[in-house]
Amino acid sequence: MTAPAQERRPATGPPLPEPRGPLSLAVLSALRRPHGATAGDGVPSPAAVREADPYGEDLQLALYALYEMHYRGFAGVPDSREWDPELLGLRAALEARFLEALRADTPPEADVDAVFADLLTEPADHSGSVAYHLEHSGERWQLREYAALRSLYHLKEADPHAWVIPRLHGRPKAGMVAIEYDEFGAGRADEVHSQLFAGLLSDLGLDTAYGRYLEAAGAETLATVNVITLFGLHRELRGALVGHFACVEVTSSPASRRLAAAMRRLDAGPAAERYYAEHVEADAVHEQVVRREVVGGLLAQEPHLAADVVLGVTATVFLEDRLGRRLLAAWRAGDTALRKPL
Repeated sequence: MTAPAQERRPATGPPLPEPRGPLSLAVLSALRRPHGATAGDGVPSPAAVREADPYGEDLQLALYALYEMHYRGFAGVPDSREWDPELLGLRAALEARFLEALRADTPPEADVDAVFADLLTEPADHSGSVAYHLEHSGERWQLREYAALRSLYHLKEADPHAWVIPRLHGRPKAGMVAIEYDEFGAGRADEVHSQLFAGLLSDLGLDTAYGRYLEAAGAETLATVNVITLFGLHRELRGALVGHFACVEVTSSPASRRLAAAMRRLDAGPAAERYYAEHVEADAVHEQVVRREVVGGLLAQEPHLAADVVLGVTATVFLEDRLGRRLLAAWRAGDTALRKPL
């Protein structure tokens, strides 16, 4: 007999992680319960969410777990929990806390051209660049840690940005789809970028399973992944998602060139080098399309979204800088940057 749809529990997918505080404990406990059995007194109060560190382990893991229900879910958790009203209410409170902090911690500029000009100017001081460190002095174990952390996004690469496609029309939609078509392998399964990253992981002797390194990833890594889905799931933040996507494409080619060089220097393997070499050429082309057609087209249609586009760029830079500082501080001290060593 076939079980009702709400009781179907996928056997595949990563296991639920261990909680890192009261917020994530409440979310993970709720996901473990049968459909419709969420205990109201187990949901954190709005005050508890407001008092939580918006960039902390607890809030970021809680948000990550809820967001993953919109992607591949977790082993043993019914797919129907994706739209559980109580969990959606908690997710909204967590999102509001995160977004409020991002708005407070990023400059409120609305000059899109100035923001992109800054992205295109490589700083003379490379001391804060993870890619530069890995290219010139990084060790193989550091390269493996970097790949493990980045796998939380790259094994679903381009999926979070696809949320914006139905929210666009005309020029920005056409430009966005053109770039995403490349990201998804231009119709070839073996060329899908997430699959290419799996090859990189394999070359480095790492597990290619989706979500495998969630327990090893700290809050700084989770925040860089969560922010994309935060922007993507809300139509009102479509400008911010376009800004995030543009920031990634504009900065990808120079960073990928350095990371490809790091792969060669450390003899990581052909698939590892190829992943970043592919992005050097492809993202150089994507940069032009995203600036002219996606960003330019969107603002020609909806100029009032300029501040949101800037938010998407500045929030991305802010969160990536936080992650970079975390990685480099640990590595320069000879320590692992992971919560759990590989």
